[in-house]
Amino acid sequence: MTILQSLIIALSMYSKLPMPRITWTTENTKHVMCFFPVVGILTGICVWGAGTHLLEHGCGVLLFSSIMTVLPIAVNGGIHMDGLLDTIDALGSYGDRERKLEILKDPHAGAFAIIGAGCYFIISLGLWSKVTKGMLPVIACGYVLSRGLSGFAVLAFPSASKKGLARTFKEGTKRLHEVVLLIFFVLLPIMGMLLLSPGYGMLAAAGALGTFLYYRVMAVKKFGGVTGDLAGYFLQLCELAVLGCVTAGGIFM
Repeated sequence: MTILQSLIIALSMYSKLPMPRITWTTENTKHVMCFFPVVGILTGICVWGAGTHLLEHGCGVLLFSSIMTVLPIAVNGGIHMDGLLDTIDALGSYGDRERKLEILKDPHAGAFAIIGAGCYFIISLGLWSKVTKGMLPVIACGYVLSRGLSGFAVLAFPSASKKGLARTFKEGTKRLHEVVLLIFFVLLPIMGMLLLSPGYGMLAAAGALGTFLYYRVMAVKKFGGVTGDLAGYFLQLCELAVLGCVTAGGIFM
């Protein structure tokens, strides 16, 4: 029952799927990160299915790009985009570590967040305009990979704060068991990418892992560890990196 409750919490927290209400306890939150990649599977299926349908039915480039840019955010409710914007504001402040962590907690959006959101959506729109049907399966795997890496970081990297969602999901876990499962959810989509398309898959995996390395260095150096907002920041950048690397492969390969 605890495992099922952890799955329900993960789906209700990180997607817009209707789920029954669950009272959070130390027991039923300790496995939430293990089910985080399941949301990526659902997102990937939606992106792959919708993208294939739109391309097969002659959808215009601009409409296709607009729908595909918004679709992942519609599936997850924008929770990760919120983390991206909060982190952009914090990094743009050039304050000390304590000031950056304070900005992450501020519910208001600053100028850097608004500019960052605009840049993110424009880049995403442009990249989606170059996507072909054959690229979609690899891009879909990226949604699982980004969440596997993000969940792994929450459990394996130091926490920047003693409070918050990342800390809540980290406490009480049997760390080794959870980490091993999340490593599986990292390796599985990478293998899937390489089997589906070795060329695109290699580029996508390299983009995701490169973003992960940047995230590890930046989070520890600038914030002293990871938080829920930083996890969202990484996830959005990772998905954009996968999309960018795959489309670059289509242009230059």
